[in-house]
Amino acid sequence: MKKNIAIIMGGYSSEYHISIKSGEVVYNTLKDDDDLNLFKIIIEQDNWHYLDDNNQKHQVSRDKFEVISENQVIKFDLVFNTIHGVPGENGEIQRYFENLGMFQTSSNSKESSLTFDKNRCKEKIKSFGYLTPHSILTKKADIIDSKKIISQLNFPVFVKPNSGGSSFGISRVVEKKDIEKALDHCFKEDDYALIEEEIIGREITVGVINYRGKVVALPPTEIKSHNSFFDYNAKYMGESDEITPAEISPDNEKEVMKIATEIYNKLNLKGFSRCDFIMRDNMFYFLEVNTNPGLTKESILPQQALAAHISLKDLFRSVID
Repeated sequence: MKKNIAIIMGGYSSEYHISIKSGEVVYNTLKDDDDLNLFKIIIEQDNWHYLDDNNQKHQVSRDKFEVISENQVIKFDLVFNTIHGVPGENGEIQRYFENLGMFQTSSNSKESSLTFDKNRCKEKIKSFGYLTPHSILTKKADIIDSKKIISQLNFPVFVKPNSGGSSFGISRVVEKKDIEKALDHCFKEDDYALIEEEIIGREITVGVINYRGKVVALPPTEIKSHNSFFDYNAKYMGESDEITPAEISPDNEKEVMKIATEIYNKLNLKGFSRCDFIMRDNMFYFLEVNTNPGLTKESILPQQALAAHISLKDLFRSVID
């Protein structure tokens, strides 16, 4: 009997269009599988709908998460979550499906809520004994005391939204006089800003997945941005070099894969994840963990899976079967 799979995509954040691309990749990769019926479900703030192959929209019932189409009610066996940001990565959509008793492919609500909060997640990681950059958290409602911020941190610093991803709202600040401008930019994305000291080193990211019943760390990637940091253009517009596997020593590779796997397990994650680090003096500084990483052609996790000889089909099937 075929499984009905809802591929949810879109969301309420600046990552909407990236999520649509991720959902399309999943759909196009699995659409010919004989044992699956796939449904593209677009999640928007005031409109949830099923988009069929003729680009016709069909209503999604929010109280039961069912599709009403041509007087038929379509129920789902599983939800494939490709929403980056709110509500697909912050625990909100996870809580919704948990209340309905439906299985979805990303981490559960409690874990997603923790990892989406960069500051809270960093504090948790630090409590496990891993290295993290020094940082402070400030909120939009506060009166910005630039002198206090400057006195507590060594520059350059990164100013980034405490929640969210895809490099929206992030600035690298070299001159102390530019801190307020960076905060204004950040607060367009989030009410909280994490101001983090820059660790000079190599940017290494590691995907971790649950593959065929086993937690597996994928070959690490080194990111070499053409810009001052891995911003949106570097991530999605080709303005970076992504080297997979990373050209680091076997000992360093083993160590960073071990740390990423331990973080995955200690945070009780599931599905796909990706941990970002800075490597300096053979030490790894944790930056953040992404529990719904991009699945577009430009995305890192699919590159790493292919380097591990895992096809996109096998990667996506791993959270379905």
